[in-house]
Parts: sequence; structure tokens; C-alpha cells
Amino acid sequence: MKANVTKKTLSEGLGLLERVIPSRSSNPLLTALKVEATEAGLTLSGTNLEIDLSCFVPAEVQSPQDFVVPAHLFSQIVRNLGGELVELEINGSELAVRSGGSDFKLQTGDLSAYPPLSFPAHADVSLNAEELARAFSSVRYAASNEAFQAVFRGIKLEHRPEGARVVASDGYRVAIRDFPADGDGRNLIIPARSVDELIRVLKDGEARFTYGDGLLSVTTDRVRMNLKLLDGDFPDYERVIPKDIKLQVTLPATALKEAVNRVAVLADKNANNRVEFLVSEGKLRLAAEGDYGRAQDTLDVTQGGVEPAMSLAFNARHVLDALGPIDGEAELLFSGSTSPAIFRASGGGGYMAVMVTLRV
Repeated sequence: MKANVTKKTLSEGLGLLERVIPSRSSNPLLTALKVEATEAGLTLSGTNLEIDLSCFVPAEVQSPQDFVVPAHLFSQIVRNLGGELVELEINGSELAVRSGGSDFKLQTGDLSAYPPLSFPAHADVSLNAEELARAFSSVRYAASNEAFQAVFRGIKLEHRPEGARVVASDGYRVAIRDFPADGDGRNLIIPARSVDELIRVLKDGEARFTYGDGLLSVTTDRVRMNLKLLDGDFPDYERVIPKDIKLQVTLPATALKEAVNRVAVLADKNANNRVEFLVSEGKLRLAAEGDYGRAQDTLDVTQGGVEPAMSLAFNARHVLDALGPIDGEAELLFSGSTSPAIFRASGGGGYMAVMVTLRV
């Protein structure tokens, strides 16, 4: 087997696989990369038993032959090649990797022992890949990293009559993003780490979903993935979304991010990075206090609602995370000093963050 492929396209494909395939494992086969060669190009595949990933790389191939190589070693070799065109050649149990003046010989593995990976040929529903990636990116920050919060370590994907929604929560905050979608899809919970890989591979075109038993298969024009889903019921997050809004504040999101960043320097790290919000007479005053001093910043805002003033406190890190997906004007909706608050983009856009307040 001989193949000629550009370093750029091969490196891109290997980069996707390298994030999924473990560098160390009690099962050495899981650290390997399978390469299936056809006259059209190379299909790179790997798994960590939670995610199966397959990626197609266009190449000129003669005498196609499949092989298995150490994934991270192969990636490192290709990444460090000096030339722009890579030549691959199989001779017995060796893979030759050549480019420019470089010539590497890499031992191949036992192809028959490699675990079979299968991907469905049909799709149950299709979603816009770019919209889906943007939605997942908007809410990913709110998923929990705590081992004891199993269902919170995932992101819920809901199919609704008017479109689709992704939701993430760690029990202290909820991040929601609605986006257009057609078709009757299932509601499911995808592990947040698997979502990270989905975000990287979803570019444009369609993401075709196929549902299995505890499994979701996602196919694009270039990539195929099998993802294990989380079991369990996602909490009823809608009951924490405040309905009785008593005070509304609008201001540029960038200005609020910068001001929170400034005062948070002195926020007490042992007291939830506490930053106080005091709204009154068209002004938002931010204040933080810690062992080394106090900080205060005041911003002009557009204020509305039935309450003339209100004092609340939030975790500064949570505020910055919630503001991250918002461009332009941010709208803050308050229902009380001890009730959850809503942060969203003024004028809509489908994104909403709901955060619990700290005790004032």
C-alpha cells in the first residue's frame, strides 16, 4: 500500500482522533489508531469505549491495505514532518512515513485484534451542525465537573415543537440555548466531555443523528461518532426560571464583564467570589470585599420594573460565565434579592442563564 496525502489534512484528522484515543490504557489496543485505505482516501478510526470516532482524509492511494499503528506516536511523527506532502507505505509489518528528507519506520499492530467499530448508515433526524455546535458551546460552562453529580455532568438535548433546546446545570445555575430544528428527535443527555468533542467536529452542513440503545451516533460529511449517553432524569429546570420579574436592567455586556472582572480581583475566594449588585436610580453599583481590601465600580444602566431598587449578590465567576455567550446589550431580570436571576441577550437570540443568588 502506498498513499500520498497532504500534511495539513492528515494532521487535522489525527488531531481529532488524538483527543479521543487514550495515550495510556490497560488495554494497549485502545491506544492504537486504525487506518482503512481505499482509492478515495484514508479513514482514521479510534475509540476510548465512551466515544468511537472515525474521520475521512482525502488521499491518493495505490494497492489499498488496512493497518493499525500507535495513535499518539504516529500523530507526533506527522506533526513534526518538514515537508508539505506525506508519503505512507506498508512493507510487511512496517509503515514507512516519508516527507522531505525525513524517513520514519513504524511498527504496525495486529489488525485482526483491533475492536470492530460500526457506524449506522441511516439517520433518524438531521440538525444544522453549526447551530448545534453554537448551542452546545453556549451552555457547556454550566455542566458540573463533580463526580457525585452524575446527571449534571451531561448536557440535555430536547426536541420541542418550535425547535430544539440544549440545557446544562450544576445545581447552582442553568444555561439554556434554543435554536431552530426540524424533525421528531428524542430527548437525551450527552456527557459534557463527549459534547466537547462534538463541538470540535461540527463545522457546517448537517449533523445526522441515529438513535440506539443508550447510544447516539452523529454523522457529518467527514466525521462519524458513536457517543454513550447518560442514564437518569434531568432535573425540572423550568421550575427555577423566575416568572415574576420585578426589576429589569439593560447595559452593554462588555462593560459589565469588564467591571465584574475589575472588582472580582478583591472578592473573597473563600466566600464564593462574592460580588454584590446594587441597582438604584439608573445605576448599577458592583462591590466586592476580601482580606486585602474593597473594590467598587458603578455603571449606567437602563432600569425598568416595579421595584425602584434591589440588592443582590452573585459568584463573580458564574456571572462572567453567564455573560460569555452574550454580545451587544445584556438584559438582567431580577425577581428578588433571594430569588434566581436571569441573564440574557437584549432582543432575544435564544440564550438564557439562570443563576441562584448568594445571601445578601
